[in-house]
Amino acid sequence: MKLTELFDKGEFVITSEVGPVKGCLRSSNGDEPPRCAREAEMVRECVHAINVTDNQSAVMRLGSLAASVKLRGKGFEPIYQMTCRDRNRIALQSDLLGACSLGIDNVLCLTGDYTSLGDHKAAKSVFDIDSVQLLKIAKGLNEGHDMMGNTLTKSTDLALGAVVNPNFEPLDLQLLKMEKKIEAGAQFFQTQAVYDPAVFEKMVKKTEGFGVPIQYGIVVIKSPQMGRFMNENVSGITVPDRIIEEMSSVSKEDRKKRATEITTELVREIAPMAQGVHFMPLGWSDIVPTVVDAIKGTV
Repeated sequence: MKLTELFDKGEFVITSEVGPVKGCLRSSNGDEPPRCAREAEMVRECVHAINVTDNQSAVMRLGSLAASVKLRGKGFEPIYQMTCRDRNRIALQSDLLGACSLGIDNVLCLTGDYTSLGDHKAAKSVFDIDSVQLLKIAKGLNEGHDMMGNTLTKSTDLALGAVVNPNFEPLDLQLLKMEKKIEAGAQFFQTQAVYDPAVFEKMVKKTEGFGVPIQYGIVVIKSPQMGRFMNENVSGITVPDRIIEEMSSVSKEDRKKRATEITTELVREIAPMAQGVHFMPLGWSDIVPTVVDAIKGTV
């Protein structure tokens, strides 16, 4: 089901994220299910859909489309993430046609991380177009024509999502880009990770007239080292010292429990300002059901 249909019904939409494996998913008898499938199973009963990342952080993995189709075959609703880093406009359009043909309903359009961050640093980035142009192209395919205006034999029928960063300063520039994405075709947004309720509230107040649903995004902080790394290396995200100190105050064995508590506190406070929540658990998908259960009745 399209996320747009859920938003239209007034559902508080909950999604979580998995990363495809660095390997092949062709299974043989006795093979253990891949990690992305195991993580998806952990959240099956508490989320509406699952984001499938596209070579996240420019690290080569199984393609998002193949992983999305595999998950759909297991009864999950995938959100096919598509970045502009690795393909030109011809390949991107072709993959969108392929996604729709294979039963994918939801696409999240992203520009993508630079290859310098990943495991193939000598690779050439493509960036033939950016996320705004990708949205416009995808909207055109939904309308029955390609980027050049050529008529399709059958149009796509995809729900189109995009990303917004409430932490960005000056915020008005980010909101201007958000408006451009809406004009291009974005029907829903997922935010970058936010750890300050006031930051999220400021964005919500400034986007009240946009008329597009927004999911609050949160990355689970798994250790103090991770928090510091994000502050030093991930542009546009700030993990407060308070959270880093709290994760430092517990033993390694208790970190998942404390991370669950911190995530619950943030989601309970921030999510009511949004139309949904998007979890980025980075391998700790097993905490998502606990958090979702804890916020019932508050969203």
